[in-house]
Amino acid sequence: MNLVYDVSDKPKFKANLVFALQQLLAIIAATLLVPVLVNGISGQNLLNQGAALFGAGAGTLVYILFTKKKSPVFLGSSFAFISPLASAVAFGYFGIILGAIYAGLVYVIIAIIIKFVGTKWVDKLMPPVIIGPTVALIGLSLCGSAIGNLNTSNGTYNLIAILCGLIAFIVTTLASVKGNKTMKLIPFIIGIGAGYVSAVIFTLIGMATKCDYLKLVDFFPIVNNFSPVTFKSFINFPDFTFVGGIKEGFEKLNGATGAVQLLMLFAPVALVVFAEHIADHKNLSSVIGKDLLKEPGLDKTLLGDGVGSIVGSIFGGCPNTTYGESVGCVAITGNASVSTIILTAFLCMILSFISPFIALVNTIPSCVVGGVCIALYGFIAVSGLKMVQTVDLNDSKNLFVVSAILVTGIGGLTLNFGKIQLTSIATALILGILTNLILSNKCESKEEVKEENASAE
Repeated sequence: MNLVYDVSDKPKFKANLVFALQQLLAIIAATLLVPVLVNGISGQNLLNQGAALFGAGAGTLVYILFTKKKSPVFLGSSFAFISPLASAVAFGYFGIILGAIYAGLVYVIIAIIIKFVGTKWVDKLMPPVIIGPTVALIGLSLCGSAIGNLNTSNGTYNLIAILCGLIAFIVTTLASVKGNKTMKLIPFIIGIGAGYVSAVIFTLIGMATKCDYLKLVDFFPIVNNFSPVTFKSFINFPDFTFVGGIKEGFEKLNGATGAVQLLMLFAPVALVVFAEHIADHKNLSSVIGKDLLKEPGLDKTLLGDGVGSIVGSIFGGCPNTTYGESVGCVAITGNASVSTIILTAFLCMILSFISPFIALVNTIPSCVVGGVCIALYGFIAVSGLKMVQTVDLNDSKNLFVVSAILVTGIGGLTLNFGKIQLTSIATALILGILTNLILSNKCESKEEVKEENASAE
C-alpha cells in the first residue's frame, strides 16, 4: 500500500502528537481491560490500570530499541496471559513478575536459536497458505468482541448503543476515504469523537427524561475522581508491580515449588504467542512493504517482544504483545512512522500519571469502541485474505489447509491441559501446519511415483 509516512519519516511534532494520540486510542481500551479482567477473575487487586499503561509504553520503547527503529507497532497488555496471570496472583507480586520473566525468556531462547540457524525453517513451516488465513483469523476472531461491545449498554442489548457505535464506524470510514489529507491521518480520533458526542447527547436526554435506556455514558469515573477536588484528583501514582513486590517480599512465592509452577503456567503460553508474533509481523510486513523477519530480523523482533514484555510486567504486571489494533491503525492511516510509535509510548507513560485522562477513557462507552473496532479488526482480516490471494486454492492441498485453519479458528476450538490452554488461533495454526506438512509429504510421494513411472517407460 502507499504510505503517507514511511517507517523512517518524522512528522512535525504537533501533527505527530495527534497521530500518537490516535495510536493511543486504538490500543488503550484493550490495554486497560487486561488488569480489570485479571483482578475480576482472581478476586484481588494486584494489577493497576495506570501501571499497565505505563508498562505498555516502557515495553514498547524496549521493543523499538531492539528492532533498531524499523518495526512500527505498539506493544500492549496480552490477553493470552490472562489465565496464567489470574493464577499467578496467588504467588504475590513477585510471582507475577517471575511468570513474565519466564514468558520473556522463552522468546529470548528462540531468538538465540534463530540467530544461529536462520529463518528459512520459518518460511518452510509457515508459508503464505498458513500465515494468510491465520492473520485473517486473528481479525475474524475479534469480531465477536467488536459486536459484543457494539450492541450492548450496561450488559444489555441496546439499539441506541448500536446507533452510536455505527456513527463512530461510519464517521471513521468517511474520514479515511473521503476526508482531506489531515482527516485521513486521524480517522479514529474523528470517529471516536463523533461516537462519544452522540452517546453523551443521548445520555443527557436520558437523564432529563429519566429514561435509563438512553444513558450510554457512565460519568461515575469522572465524578468519583473529582469528589472532592484535590491534588490527588489530577495526579495518579500508579501502583507499580515491582513496588508492590518490594513491600510484600518473597513469602508468597513459595520457593522452588512456586517457581516451577509459574514456569508451567507461563512458558507454554509464550510458545503459543510466538506463533502469533510471526503472524503479526508478517501482516505488518505486508503493510509497510518490508520483510521484518529479515530486517531487522525475527531474532530482533523476538528479543524486543520478550525483553519488552519483561520490562512492561515489572512496571505494570501484564506481559505485552504486539497489538493488531496498532497494525490496523498503521494500515488504515498510512502512517508507519516509528517516531509516532515512540511518541505514543512516551504519551502512555506520561498519561498514566494523569487521573482525569484515565477517568475520561473509562467513560467512553463500549459501543463506541466496538464501532471503531469494526474497521480495525476488519483491516486485520482483510490483510490476511490479501496474503491468501497468492495461494493457488485450486490445489486441493491448499484448500484443505486453509479450511482447517479457518473452520477450527472461527469455530473456537481450544485445547485445555489443566490450567494451560491453547487458544483457538494457536490450535488452528498448529492444525494448519500439521495438515500442510502431512499433505506436502503425500504430494511429494505422488510426484516421485509419477517420475519413477515416467523413467520406467
